[in-house]
Amino acid sequence: MEAETSERPGDTLLRDRHAVALSLRPILDPRSIAVVGASRQPGTIGAALINNVKNCGFTGPIFPVNPRAEEIAGLRAYPSVSSIGAAVDMALIAVPAHMAEDAVRDCVRAGVRGVVIITSGFGEISNEGREAERRLRDLCRSAAMRMVGPNCMGVLNTDPAISLNATFVPPWPPAGNIGMLSQSGALGYSILEHLQALHIGISTFVSVGNNVDVSSSDLLAYWDEDPRTEVIVLYLESFDNPREFARLAPGLTRRKPIVALKAGRSAAGSRAASSHSASLGTPDVAIDALFEQTGVIRATTMEELMDIATLLSAQPVPRSPRVGAITNGGGPGILLADACEARGLILPELAPETLTALRRVLPRMAGLANPVDMIASATADHYAAAMECVGADPNIDSLVVIYLAPRLHDPQEVADAICRSAQKVPPEKPVLTVFMSVDGKPRALNAGARGRLPSYSFPENAAVALAAAERYSRWRKRPAGCVLSLDPAARTAIRRVIDRLIEVHEEPVWLEPDDLATVLGNAGIEFAAAVQASLEGAPDAADRLGYPLVMKVLVPEVVHKSDVGGVILGLRRREEVTAAIKLLKERMKENGFALESVLLQREVPGAVEALVGITVDSTFGPLIVCGLGGVLVELIKDFTFRPAPVSDIDAEEMISGLRTGRLLDGYRGAPPADRQALVQVIRRVSALAEAVPELLELDLNPVKVLDSGRGAVVVDGRMRVGRI
Repeated sequence: MEAETSERPGDTLLRDRHAVALSLRPILDPRSIAVVGASRQPGTIGAALINNVKNCGFTGPIFPVNPRAEEIAGLRAYPSVSSIGAAVDMALIAVPAHMAEDAVRDCVRAGVRGVVIITSGFGEISNEGREAERRLRDLCRSAAMRMVGPNCMGVLNTDPAISLNATFVPPWPPAGNIGMLSQSGALGYSILEHLQALHIGISTFVSVGNNVDVSSSDLLAYWDEDPRTEVIVLYLESFDNPREFARLAPGLTRRKPIVALKAGRSAAGSRAASSHSASLGTPDVAIDALFEQTGVIRATTMEELMDIATLLSAQPVPRSPRVGAITNGGGPGILLADACEARGLILPELAPETLTALRRVLPRMAGLANPVDMIASATADHYAAAMECVGADPNIDSLVVIYLAPRLHDPQEVADAICRSAQKVPPEKPVLTVFMSVDGKPRALNAGARGRLPSYSFPENAAVALAAAERYSRWRKRPAGCVLSLDPAARTAIRRVIDRLIEVHEEPVWLEPDDLATVLGNAGIEFAAAVQASLEGAPDAADRLGYPLVMKVLVPEVVHKSDVGGVILGLRRREEVTAAIKLLKERMKENGFALESVLLQREVPGAVEALVGITVDSTFGPLIVCGLGGVLVELIKDFTFRPAPVSDIDAEEMISGLRTGRLLDGYRGAPPADRQALVQVIRRVSALAEAVPELLELDLNPVKVLDSGRGAVVVDGRMRVGRI
């Protein structure tokens, strides 16, 4: 018989990933372009497209397509793509929405390999538009032709060998190492303008618009193989296939950081739910869980997105949270220290040899604590010397240099000195600058032997960016982890229960206690010994099961038994069982319920109470949830999520991410609990989610985590399944 397996995710993705990357080359690395809807009329999108493609130096043939013109922008025009008579890699389509399908059909006839549909008026405005999108997608897929858009701004590739500006907006950013996706054309335009102003270069830019075919997952596959792309920036408004994203991103983020801003953080779209596990999940929780699991850096604002990308595109990721800081003003240094500490960075004491060196080169009044306060009169030479000393300190792995312009010295001279000294800082240590001046950062910081130095307007911005980079550095060092799969015999036994219920029940159904015990037992999750009994048969059943016992009501309408007084603990003899039945009948009657049966369960005393469960999001699929607190979990609001499948490393991080996780380590004299047993429960719940795609909700609460080495036992649970 085959045993349970632990597999490392992602090992089988390389071939598919390469195929996807190849399919995007006609769009991002085209040899020839047709512009359908090209125009001579200034101020139109068709005119902007043809002029940008031509004037930005695209290196291949350009074919304007307009049946009413013979020449546009000095180029011969054609009535249709199929009339060109030459190979066309990519077609830009900028015609009215009602003409877009015919234009795509013409591209299919001509053998075009990729289309970028600029045209709007589709799924963003109506159901009819969504139907038209589906037809466009089906047309493209029938011809193995990829599609960006519709309702998009276009694509860019700054590689001098291609020089592609297939957009209708003016910014042409410098060549660089950032690959960028934007689901918003307006924000994409704004970001390009800011990057250009900050002298930050991009490799490629894609405005995906309505995201009908080419998606964020596809572009990850492309950027994974693109040697010019070293940092990936995403502005997202929706996820087309988060499970595919989860499969692709972890392997990529180990080599190239991904920074993402996902709009729509509110919980307004969360659905009503009935169990603890389901009620805890919201769309934004799912996004956070996905990004935590895959190593994606989540920005919360556009400013944060730009600040983090500025750092990662120019400097190495820090090796540790230890930061050294140099300033010419005490206030900015304090602000930096506060912001760093709030985000998990530390400013350690400098080494004795560093302090000795600083005393030799700085004014006598300078403060030599970290941050080093060189006082307002600090010159360019002071900055250069202090940077060399602090940058070489063995206790420091990142350096932040703050300059507050007091008009005593030329900021340009200070910037020149910073650039010269940055070259002497060990190359594995990132160097950040803060120039607090209304004149902005000096241009000298954009060049130098070490390259562009990221510069920020305020200390807090630098701290936010550096903390994000340090968290990413830690994630990149973590092991890949192993995902548990149930053995075939266990899966067969579980499927036997689920298939029987699905066959009988058209609507979603909660499992009866015996079925739940069977499912959990075959998943390797220990469930406290229990028996379902009628009210008349409960005393005899209690005698057979053994004491002490817990009695719980079995009423379909009651989800949280303790809320209605439906649980009685500590039953130690037959007479107490009889009395408990009478009390529970009265309580249920007061709440408007009829009690016909109860669950008797062996009591599991003591232990740390945890919750482990599953909620299923319509977009993200199964989310595994873990929390501590038992019935208080919603009050404490201390829980973590990860999308299934969950590896052993993910499970450890879920527990470590709980504020109350210290309870497992033995709090205030209590013995340590069996942390690894809880890890195994989480992994097995994840394996159950993979084995039962019909699973809608699972709520194991409480899970009693016993003393170290004694395991974990589920003492109450609910599981709901339904037809897919």
